[in-house]
Amino acid sequence: MASEHVAQVVPRSMSIARLPMSLLQVPATMIVFAGVTVLFANSFWLSAATAAVALSLSVVGLAILYGQLGLVSLCQFALVGVGGWVALRVGHAFHPPFEISLLAGGIVASIVGLVFGIPALRLRGLYLALVTLMLAGAFQIVISAWGFPDGGPGFLGRADGSGRAMLPRPDLAQGAVAYFVYVCVAATVGLMIAQWHKLAKPGRAWALIRKGETVAISSGVSVLVFKAWAFALSGFLAGLSGALLADNVGQLDGRAFGAFESLNLFALAIVGGVYNWYGALIAGLLLRALPALLTDLGIDGYVTIGIFGVALFHALATAPAGIAGQIAGIVARVRIRIMGGRAP
Repeated sequence: MASEHVAQVVPRSMSIARLPMSLLQVPATMIVFAGVTVLFANSFWLSAATAAVALSLSVVGLAILYGQLGLVSLCQFALVGVGGWVALRVGHAFHPPFEISLLAGGIVASIVGLVFGIPALRLRGLYLALVTLMLAGAFQIVISAWGFPDGGPGFLGRADGSGRAMLPRPDLAQGAVAYFVYVCVAATVGLMIAQWHKLAKPGRAWALIRKGETVAISSGVSVLVFKAWAFALSGFLAGLSGALLADNVGQLDGRAFGAFESLNLFALAIVGGVYNWYGALIAGLLLRALPALLTDLGIDGYVTIGIFGVALFHALATAPAGIAGQIAGIVARVRIRIMGGRAP
């Protein structure tokens, strides 16, 4: 009986039978995107695109919390910083293959994300947003005092003067193009994991919880378990994002992880679209490619704050599904016209 209730909240188009096709859309799109970027981007744009793809993992984590559960978390960029810090510390201290540092960053950020999500068990809406924003502010203070590891000794791994070291890139991805492809592959895996969660049993449970916790409990869904699952998964994806960002340039700057960045990330997640997986990629491009474009044109990058504000207002007022939702709507209308006006 419980499984029947869970199945009712998932549209027929997202049934288990169609999961493989939905998942295959992720690598197909990423292959096209990576190919176009490698062919036409110079070194400046390649670096911006690498950062954008890495950040898309943190955005898709936000999309799980907000799009699936309606939970507003404003500490996601802090979790990106946690993942980057751990990856740098493990990489400098033990010099393992980068994949080990990457997974370590994701796992620790997952644990921290789970701890950050504890207030969500009792709080929602504005109160949860305020608590998580304060946690992001606390991370900003801590990272400003500690800094990111740069090859020095001790737990903090801080070096003095010329002793600073860069985190080496993976052996198979030393060059800028190779590392961009590497990040695209890692992001593809992360996006597929998130997409599977949305369309499989966890996604159905999250949909019931969003519909009403009483409904979820009566259907046999453990609200505690699946909320914790969502926060842990979101933190894991953010941690992977931070580790990939750290290896993009070899180190991180604590000034880039202010609480405002978490606000910015959440706003662009809504603008990009939290209900379609490629909305995360769009948000990542807006967060990194748009400022890069303005800088390339000789315009102050801070102009993006106003642009993002207008875009957020437009999304909330007229396009709650974001840019990705509008694209999906256009594709659906074109498909219907191609089929001669018959719905698929």
